[in-house]
Amino acid sequence: MTSFAAFGLPAPVVEHLTRTGITTPFPIQSASLPDTLGGSDVLGRGRTGSGKTLAFSLPVVTRLAQRAARERAAGRPRRVPNRPTALVLCPTRELANQIDATMKPLAEALGLRTTTIFGGVAQSRQVTALGQGVDVVIACPGRLEDLLNQKVLTLEDVAITVLDEADHMADLGFLPGVKRIMDRTPRTGQRLLFSATLDNGVDVLVKRYLKNPVTHSVDEAAAAPPKMTHHILAVADKESKKQVVHELARGTGRRVLFTRTKHQAKKLARQLTAAGVPAVDLHGNLGQGARERNLAAFSTGDVKVMVATDIAARGIHVDEIELVVHVDPPAEHKAYLHRSGRTARAGSGGDVVTVMLPEERGDVRDLTRKARITARPQPAAPGDATLTALVGEVAPYVAPSETPPPQQAGRASGKKPSGQAATAGAGGTGDGRRRRRRGRGGQGGQGATAQPRQGQQGRQRPSRSGGSRQR
Repeated sequence: MTSFAAFGLPAPVVEHLTRTGITTPFPIQSASLPDTLGGSDVLGRGRTGSGKTLAFSLPVVTRLAQRAARERAAGRPRRVPNRPTALVLCPTRELANQIDATMKPLAEALGLRTTTIFGGVAQSRQVTALGQGVDVVIACPGRLEDLLNQKVLTLEDVAITVLDEADHMADLGFLPGVKRIMDRTPRTGQRLLFSATLDNGVDVLVKRYLKNPVTHSVDEAAAAPPKMTHHILAVADKESKKQVVHELARGTGRRVLFTRTKHQAKKLARQLTAAGVPAVDLHGNLGQGARERNLAAFSTGDVKVMVATDIAARGIHVDEIELVVHVDPPAEHKAYLHRSGRTARAGSGGDVVTVMLPEERGDVRDLTRKARITARPQPAAPGDATLTALVGEVAPYVAPSETPPPQQAGRASGKKPSGQAATAGAGGTGDGRRRRRRGRGGQGGQGATAQPRQGQQGRQRPSRSGGSRQR
């Protein structure tokens, strides 16, 4: 189908989509909506940026609105405190916020409420929101399980459950918790599972929890987006690598630089900022407030460079990222594809650069072979024509004093230093497992999140050329 109206979605939903410039469904949406709206269990596979968030958000709010209408007709309360009727599980706080940014306006158009639940923040606001009654809970597994064990909520009324980025939840070791949570939802409910791949235990979830699922796959699991161009830059030594990385960061467009460790991400962001290239970092040592401020600054374009660990390989969905740099090559090919998927989103093109030291040549060769990347290493040094072409227009120098590090801004506002605030578990997702070892304390709050103007999966806006761009 070529328009959302053709699916029989509620008029307020279609009107909201039209107002925000969303008029043409992506393939995963066109393929899955007839089945999801019809109540079938669905297994959807598609790479990042393919529109999966909107693919499950639309049937969730539509079917909940229909359920609410039936409850009203039967004289029963449409919303009961601490008893949500839909659940979305995802691996990271950033993804939970961005799913909420896509789903909340759709839900509100139909008189529904959403809330987010994740670790790294105090739980009081989350408890309050649940007590006031919500229809959709968007949660990371660890904190949700904490609240379930505290009997803050029950999942007995959940009619629709969505597992988003199930493969990443498996990579982070969340599958045991996901199973325990799923066991608390009614077997008669509808289940939707979306994932880029079906390995690493995801197939177990499919077999255990989905009933005769309809499968929709819109791309090859291991394939990179077709408009993504890959480059491998072979540098002579660490000093040359540092200079090359700094040069790659100097463009005017958005770019994400991936490092292997949290310390390296923090250090590189500070080095770039000191060199006149404003940069923010994103990693597990940051508290939730700092993570949201940094992501918002990057999403709105106030800062064009983000230095991140693998937490951001799935945690950010921002369109118009023109360059991804693997400052440190990742450990395995799936991480390479997830990192690289920050660019070439929503039909746009993008470049991916791997900076390779001599001792990393064998690892990079194995990595690219498994990721089915055909790029060959080429020598690179600061000032090379290859670098000049990748950088494009050079951004003007920005004095460091004009861009204080976000951590300092957090301290000035009376918030905890970012390192103290973080309670993230694997990958910095705030899953609450460390909290359980230390003893539960006040965690919570949905966490005010500045809704990025860009990068929400399933979002769409008019482009400069008069067309539309979907996120």
